[in-house]
Amino acid sequence: MAIPATDLYRSIADLLRATHLVQPSALAAAVNASVRSLGIRVTVFLIDLEQRHLRALPETGAPTSEPFPVDRGVAGDAFMTVRILAASDRSDLLWVPIVDGTERLGVARFAFPEPVSVDDPDLHLGLTALAGLIGHMVITKSAYGDTLRALRRSRSMSTEGELLWRNLPPLTFATDDVTISAILEPTYEIGGDAFDYAVDRDHARLGIFDSVGHGLTACLTAVLTLAAVRSARSNGADLIDMALAADEALTSQFDDLRYTTGVLADLDLTTGLLRYINAGHPAPVLIRDGRAVARLEARRRMPLGLSDSRPVVAEYAMRRGDRLLLYSDGITEARSADGGRFGLDRLIDLAEQHSAGGLLAPEVLRRIGHAVLDHQHGQLQDDATLMIVEWADRVGTRLVP
Repeated sequence: MAIPATDLYRSIADLLRATHLVQPSALAAAVNASVRSLGIRVTVFLIDLEQRHLRALPETGAPTSEPFPVDRGVAGDAFMTVRILAASDRSDLLWVPIVDGTERLGVARFAFPEPVSVDDPDLHLGLTALAGLIGHMVITKSAYGDTLRALRRSRSMSTEGELLWRNLPPLTFATDDVTISAILEPTYEIGGDAFDYAVDRDHARLGIFDSVGHGLTACLTAVLTLAAVRSARSNGADLIDMALAADEALTSQFDDLRYTTGVLADLDLTTGLLRYINAGHPAPVLIRDGRAVARLEARRRMPLGLSDSRPVVAEYAMRRGDRLLLYSDGITEARSADGGRFGLDRLIDLAEQHSAGGLLAPEVLRRIGHAVLDHQHGQLQDDATLMIVEWADRVGTRLVP
């Protein structure tokens, strides 16, 4: 069966027109209405917040598919590798990754009325474009209802988790020469950890934070830290003034002792020069050619909110292909039932192993995050955050279908 490219693009145009007035719960129906004349049936699967299962977007009047585990099966392979895949025994089904930019959102299962040429480049191009539109719609429509957010949750979100997740940027962003990816755990009770980034022109500004305490108190401290840093940054402040803005916000808004450890960094995307301030936070690790080669420990200062001195900026020259691993102590301090720490050595070993294996940066983090949770039997006692920044030629092209 051959599907003319013009027909697929007409379906994309129809879907784009229809979605201006579509509510989130009607997204699946709108997608299938756009391709019905082609005899195609689409099932949209979104990744859950734990990044363990792909969950089907329900459609009124249609049977609901069971969730697919990411770590086995063709659907999970398509998600992990961001590639269009077909099952070995089915040429009437294609699994197409759904991304928004480079944020992995899930996969779309395209069921055709008869077998197709699964390697047809024109078909791949059309399906990729349609899945890309679906990805954009998932993100934009999520702001107007609860259906899409609820689908990606396996249980209730805490108040602090709700507040923090809605104040964070997407988990992954990439351009031709930089990828930034992060994860946070525990997914539904996260409170004091946070991350941030902004990429403009030739600079990627980065931040990872760990606020004192637990629950809503830590969450409010983290959100205030984020807001202070972002406000200063958007007003043209450099790293020093961003740190000072966080110091001032934390000391002026709370009567009790509140502070946030963190790393603020600025990566020059032209030269690879990394400038950073470490405010009482674990030192980032530099991975080169699949091996950890340095810890960025220079010029540490007190945590944000505890110092009235002017910060000092440290520098490190990154090379093309380097990965920078940033983490909070909830990763290394995670303890097993017998009290054994997850530890920095184990974290570095996993980062080296997965990096040397050629895995995409967000996939490296997904697997490390699950290893940390498994070490503590799924019940972290502290917030845990990981971030990878990769500076390399055409690095972002691997994250799109």
